[in-house]
Amino acid sequence: MHFKWNYEPPTPEEQHAAEELGEKLSLHPKLALLLIRRGITTESAAKRFFRPQLADLINPFLMKDMDLAVDRLNDAMGRKERILVYGDYDVDGCTAVALVYKFLQQFYSNIDYYIPDRYDEGYGISQQGLEYAQQTGVKLIIILDCGIKAIQEIAYAKTLGIDFIICDHHVPDEELPPAVAILNPKREDDTYPFKHLCGCGVGFKFMQAFAKNNGIPFSRLIPLLDLCAVSIAADLVNVVDENRILAFHGLHQLNHNPSVGLKAIIEICGLTGRELSMSDIMFRIGPRINASGRMESGKETVDLLVERDLAVALTEAERINEYNEQRKDIDKQMTEEANQIVERLESQKHRSSIVLYDEHWKKGVVGIVASRMTELYFRPTVVLTRDGDFATGSARSVKGFDVYAAIKSCRDLLVNFGGHTYACGLTLRWDKLIEFRRRFQQYVEEHIHPMQIEALLQIDAVIDFKDITKRFHNDLKRFSPLGPGNQKPVFATEGVYDYGTSKVVGRDQEHIKLELVDSKSSNVMNGIAFGQSEAAKYIKSKRAFDIAYTIEDNIYKHNAVQLQIEDIHPAEEE
Repeated sequence: MHFKWNYEPPTPEEQHAAEELGEKLSLHPKLALLLIRRGITTESAAKRFFRPQLADLINPFLMKDMDLAVDRLNDAMGRKERILVYGDYDVDGCTAVALVYKFLQQFYSNIDYYIPDRYDEGYGISQQGLEYAQQTGVKLIIILDCGIKAIQEIAYAKTLGIDFIICDHHVPDEELPPAVAILNPKREDDTYPFKHLCGCGVGFKFMQAFAKNNGIPFSRLIPLLDLCAVSIAADLVNVVDENRILAFHGLHQLNHNPSVGLKAIIEICGLTGRELSMSDIMFRIGPRINASGRMESGKETVDLLVERDLAVALTEAERINEYNEQRKDIDKQMTEEANQIVERLESQKHRSSIVLYDEHWKKGVVGIVASRMTELYFRPTVVLTRDGDFATGSARSVKGFDVYAAIKSCRDLLVNFGGHTYACGLTLRWDKLIEFRRRFQQYVEEHIHPMQIEALLQIDAVIDFKDITKRFHNDLKRFSPLGPGNQKPVFATEGVYDYGTSKVVGRDQEHIKLELVDSKSSNVMNGIAFGQSEAAKYIKSKRAFDIAYTIEDNIYKHNAVQLQIEDIHPAEEE
């Protein structure tokens, strides 16, 4: 009983179009309506959506500077120059480095990789990283998921005789670094037709272009698509168009023939033998890959992702799993502390945004805490910690609000910042914190729409239990891979009742295990409502209520479905 439900009934035109499309596709009209509202209005478009083809990937040479990047890489290999693949310490950066390194290593041996230490070196190109490159004789650095703002660092590298190829997806400034090539579809002068690649996706396009230029069969790239799927899911980029193709085939690779490193992580997660989804990556695989960079060194993650021996990989995966357990403890403590600050400070509680800082918080976990605060309070949130004379941290946003623009409006106060619409990193002097908070919050107050900070739940369709057949469920699964731009459909059913067997469960009795019936069929539906035990008393009162839910596989009962209840409303309140 937390959300305001937002449901737009179909117009007569949408209803007619859905019925027509559903008939052509032998698809339930409610599911056909989901396609219509995703802009998929024809039979051919629906077939492309349900069966994404690798042949439909965009020509990589349409990306600006791609020809320059491939030429420079070819030259480096021809001259036997030492190449360094350099990346960020998060999931996107680590998977990108692993992908490019693994592919090039098949054809070239004078190659190495480098991940900066979050605590000793910070984000992006570091002095230590450049020193390492110089000492090991590197002449070309391929930098992934960062570098788009590293003007001074790349200019300095040129004086050392080191060239850069940038593969990034973060929003560039007006001035670009003096790199040999800058691959970034968000460049204002880039006409590449798809703007939402992740850093790993840009790295993949680079390797696709290199392969094409050198007559290497595309089939040699397919084993790397599992890394693309992991990155797309974890980095929360839009799962549409080219990302959908990469994620679709990447999930297939992950489920049927994952790389040794990812296979070890899957085993450590207890996911072996299950059909993996984007949710499994987001909530199980991704956090473990991230944990190494958050707690210790992201290089350990890349070591695992490029490992070829399963026994070694399992040992490395166990260590990364331990980092994740440590991260969860720190994450829980910091989130509780952050929550107490918000509850204590009236100035934070009633603003349209939240800015929190504590000099003892762990730098590698502030991004997670910012996400938790955003989910809890439905506010754009900045969480910062102290690093010497500086405050460093992360910003996260709510749907539809550009937090990058809000951070950019304070750029005169910042030492460094970067990111995209929904997530940013930033650094400023500690003594500028109060002014930054005032300016950031003022910008949000002036630019955010009241609906963006409401606890809204978007309902995709209202259905009855009789609609939830095995065929309906199987067709619904064809909408995957799911994510931003193609969110998991949320359904509502009105006037349901407890079958008489629902009960509170969980270690702290915080969840409800439900068995429900509605008035239009004899179907008894199983459901689980996480963290909603306060509704149990009403449910057991035999009164009608409405539910909003997603439809999931019941992992304990083969071919059965389970409703994951997102929210419960008493029927009489409607």
